[in-house]
Amino acid sequence: MSAVADPELDPRRWLALLTCCSALFMTLLDVSVTNVALPSISRATAATPAQLQWVVSGYTLAFGLVPVLGGRLGDDHGRRLMFQVGVGGFMATSLLAGLAPTAGILIAARVLQGLAGGLINPQVSGLVQQLFPGEERGRAFGVLGTTVGIGAALGPVLGGALIALGGAHVGWRLVFFINVPIGLAVILVSRRLLPDDPATGRHRLDVAGAALLGGATFCVLFAAVEYDALHDGRLAWLALPAAILLAAFARRESRLTRLRRDPLVDLHLFRVPSYTSGVLLAITFFPAMAGLTLVLALYYQQGLGYSALASGLGVMAYAVGSGIAAPLAGRVVTRIGRPLVLAATATFGAGATALAVLATHAHGAGAALVLAPALFVMGAGSGAIITPNQALTLMEVDPVTGSTAGGVLQTAQRIGLAIGQAVIGAVFFANIGGPGAAARRYADGLRAAVLAALAFVALAAVVGGIDLVLNRRRRESMSPR
Repeated sequence: MSAVADPELDPRRWLALLTCCSALFMTLLDVSVTNVALPSISRATAATPAQLQWVVSGYTLAFGLVPVLGGRLGDDHGRRLMFQVGVGGFMATSLLAGLAPTAGILIAARVLQGLAGGLINPQVSGLVQQLFPGEERGRAFGVLGTTVGIGAALGPVLGGALIALGGAHVGWRLVFFINVPIGLAVILVSRRLLPDDPATGRHRLDVAGAALLGGATFCVLFAAVEYDALHDGRLAWLALPAAILLAAFARRESRLTRLRRDPLVDLHLFRVPSYTSGVLLAITFFPAMAGLTLVLALYYQQGLGYSALASGLGVMAYAVGSGIAAPLAGRVVTRIGRPLVLAATATFGAGATALAVLATHAHGAGAALVLAPALFVMGAGSGAIITPNQALTLMEVDPVTGSTAGGVLQTAQRIGLAIGQAVIGAVFFANIGGPGAAARRYADGLRAAVLAALAFVALAAVVGGIDLVLNRRRRESMSPR
């Protein structure tokens, strides 16, 4: 029987998905919108450059710390409940950020806002697992991918419009206040549309495991955040405590899994080959995507003198390509499988290569138009990787642990983002020759960054290729002789 005809499926599941997408859109928007608001925040609060960095990075850092813990809480205590707690917390901390009288209070509010946002996202993954079976699940993840693309595209534009509406002193506060009515509407609708939480039983929370994983993640993300601001190579030493904490976490979770004593992450998840490959692919591909997005913003603003809003418009072709490709890929991912991801990886690599070539001919105000075709191809490749990889990664995972599995995948993505920003950012800065460099040097830096990104793309292609070969061997071994 087809998924659509299954009488046990909730007929309101697509409306429930739109409710989840609204919350996801809100958390994504607060990354790109805030970038545009930084000059106004600086004037209104007298924030230093370091404080402005943490207005953005504090949110990103906190957002990456909690997906696994949030996923476990959702699996054990109910996804609808944790979703509503996350949205309520995000709404309250957005209000606090909008009312913040000083930069210090604003940074604290942004950190709390990131924690609430990190609680929301794994519940969305778990709810998709719970509501959508089979081929429908790929389409549902395609809708999530479109949400990501639209959020990235509209963020700078919406931020600029709100600042223009409210003026220099009030406009940046509207950037945060807008989350309050959205969050309130999401909570009210979610009470009617999201499914009742399944009775999975209550488990003891692995607090020590959460602390070990949180510490390891913090070391990686903090090093990336601080490197963006300081470009200090000594931050690489934080990889040592990160590795030690991660090893201790793996050892603890392995023991708890073996003894069946409520691990934070049941390591039996990694016995599912498609899940393991998907997590590895996220760690290897996301550095390329995040690193190039970062250096493009620097290239436009520092190299070509674009405003933050103009810089955001300059990468809109990337967001448009991603927003178009994600739902299309979601519709066919269950039929095509991993070859779709490999083809999309090659597409992203081709677009990045074209970006490096076109950077030589991009000058002045028209540079964004010159680079737009390459960025569109890159975006299409990205949209056709992230959505299908998420669907394929979670396809064979038991929906009972769907939020935890989604949280692990999101943490892998965040770590990949941090690695890409640090490594590709370092390559970029090493090739521009320091502050005040000519636009030509920024083009040189962009080309070098593309080469570094292509190395990560090649690693992702290897991971996808190995998974494809192993899948074929498994099918051949299971087929009747």
